[in-house]
Amino acid sequence: MVSEKLKTIVSGFFNASFRILIIPKSKIMKTTLLYDGTFDGFLTAVYQVFEEKIDQAEIVRPKYYQPEMFSTCKEISTNTKKSKRVWNSLVMKTSKAGAYELYKTFLSEIKGVEALLLRYIIYVYSTESFNHTDYSNNDVLRVSQVARMVHREKQRLEALVRFQLTKDGFYFASVEPDFNVVPLIAKHFKQKYADQRWLIYDFKRNYGIYYNLESVERIRIEEDLNTLKLTGHHSISNKKEEEKDLRINYFQDTPVNSGKKIKLHKRHIPKRYWKYITEKQQEFKKPSNKIS
Repeated sequence: MVSEKLKTIVSGFFNASFRILIIPKSKIMKTTLLYDGTFDGFLTAVYQVFEEKIDQAEIVRPKYYQPEMFSTCKEISTNTKKSKRVWNSLVMKTSKAGAYELYKTFLSEIKGVEALLLRYIIYVYSTESFNHTDYSNNDVLRVSQVARMVHREKQRLEALVRFQLTKDGFYFASVEPDFNVVPLIAKHFKQKYADQRWLIYDFKRNYGIYYNLESVERIRIEEDLNTLKLTGHHSISNKKEEEKDLRINYFQDTPVNSGKKIKLHKRHIPKRYWKYITEKQQEFKKPSNKIS
């Protein structure tokens, strides 16, 4: 026999369920917007959130999408006109530095970054005088923290990337950064090596940036292999190989490999970055010995 207490619980559950069911659909349904993973795609989704006045919106990439019972799903086609409108509006509302912080945070690719940035953007437009350094808001603080992490990764990559001359006559460098910072380093290397053709390729994300002496373009090896004539792009010219060997021998012969120096290296250049440095590549491949 069902107790009176259980009857009360069951009755309350069904009454609550009924009350939920009669609430307007627009108030309880979450809308998931699927975008292509690009920054323009994300800004297009943001545009749709404001255009359609979506109260409960979630922006996700297709590979992270998990269907839910009380949720609708929409696929968003990237529209550069819409994304540009959102970007220009953010620059005006937050300042160029504030908008750039938002962009760097997006490039972090951390889990849930879209939700963080959407809350950030909603806060931007709900505040009369927004200040991107007002850290009293948790989302503003988090965006600033993540943006600084991405910026440090950008600076390390700019300092540590080493090019190798290919037999096809251009310089090649492979990278695998923690964050998606390759778009951020294009300006630096375009200015530094304006008179050389070069390619920086992110093997972790399978794309790169190629400078053709006029402009920097984004490429994928499987799509543009014939155009760029990358066959044998891992082969270094003999002259460059000799220069590389000389640098390695010099590095190994100097007293820089003492215990204190290695500790200093690890402090300023974390070991995960050694694979980018020509002088360190042989040491990177060797099993490390514990330093007492």
